[in-house]
Amino acid sequence: MPIILAGVSHRKTPLVVRERFFFPENSMAESLERISHFRSVSECVILSTCNRVELYGCAEKFDEGAEAIREFLMESRGVRRHELTDHLYVYFDEEATRHLFKVASSLDSMVVGESQILGQVKEAYRIAKESGHAGKTLTGLFSRAFHVAKKVRDQTKLGKKAVSISSIAAELSKKIFGSLNNKTVLLLGAGEMGELAARHLVSHGAGSILVANRTYSTAEGLAKDLGGRVVSYGDMESNLAQADIVIASTGASQTVVKSSMVAAALEVRRDSPIFLIDIAFPRDIDPAVDELENAYLYDIDDLQAVVASNIKGREKEVFEALSIVEKEVELYLHRSQMADLSRTFSAIRVEAEGQRHGEVSRTLARFPNLGEKERQAVEAMSRAIVNKLLHHPFNALRKMAKDEVGEDPLPIAQRIFGVDLDGDDRKSEK
Repeated sequence: MPIILAGVSHRKTPLVVRERFFFPENSMAESLERISHFRSVSECVILSTCNRVELYGCAEKFDEGAEAIREFLMESRGVRRHELTDHLYVYFDEEATRHLFKVASSLDSMVVGESQILGQVKEAYRIAKESGHAGKTLTGLFSRAFHVAKKVRDQTKLGKKAVSISSIAAELSKKIFGSLNNKTVLLLGAGEMGELAARHLVSHGAGSILVANRTYSTAEGLAKDLGGRVVSYGDMESNLAQADIVIASTGASQTVVKSSMVAAALEVRRDSPIFLIDIAFPRDIDPAVDELENAYLYDIDDLQAVVASNIKGREKEVFEALSIVEKEVELYLHRSQMADLSRTFSAIRVEAEGQRHGEVSRTLARFPNLGEKERQAVEAMSRAIVNKLLHHPFNALRKMAKDEVGEDPLPIAQRIFGVDLDGDDRKSEK
């Protein structure tokens, strides 16, 4: 079944637009069920992270499948068609395969080489599989993507020198304050990235850690691990007034830190600066905070320019990783082509057997006095003729596929023998 990928990412779509495409994990199965009712889309996996929202689907016809995904996004995310035209990329088969392999291998990440994306891809696939929306085609594709990511991780040093968003948060804090000694860190939420950022700040000399989370027991456990203390999630202004550095990563569906809260905190602090890092998606902190004097706000996209430098000096690792991806794409597509060719051969044999059986039945009906031995001989002869007629063209088509020379043998076989398993043109949009 042909594969379609449609999505938006940090490469060409700003954070304020990506937020509108976001699919919460707690309603992912419901979203998958909704898209399954759209015509043409037979399988689907939705990957939704802070840097990308991508839908991987299967459809018999590319154009119809791509349009179904557009309609689903317009209906479910409330985006208009012109916004899709401006931001949505759509890939088909080979390009979709290559893109997924690069995403899973962290070659398309904001921080090239980071390991978190592979876990996110696996979780997206798990939800689709368990809810019945990832079938044979996407299971094969994603399983191969996991294999490719592991191969890149094992055979290159791509992940060994990668910086992380968390470590960058610590570096930026040092640049703003000079020293982190005696600085108070407020951690909003108990997400993995926020926790890692807090640990980096502690390792760079930060003083006290305050932890605020909706679930008190979770905040208590994290505060204990970090050597900090729990503060009330509902008393945001008081918490902000105590904090020099704020790491926001709550997973809330809307902003939890308003501009007015930060303004009030700055008054209490007598305009002592506050550095706020919003690594949540959707964002936790009102963007208007950045307009306040002595408030320094960085969100995920602001960090992109900082992390871009992490690729310098690692060109060799990136090149090696891309080479692995290209070889794996070629291998995967070749295996898929051979599987398609085998299915086509099976369909041709079914058609040929039907024709043979019909002709033999009509012939034997004209000779009712033939004995069983003679009838079996006619059957055997007709089967031998069909096998010999198919043997040479099948071998020639297999050789074409193996040698990868000239035209794709699959449509040739389908045209010659009148079997059409996939009548759609293969193409992609960008």
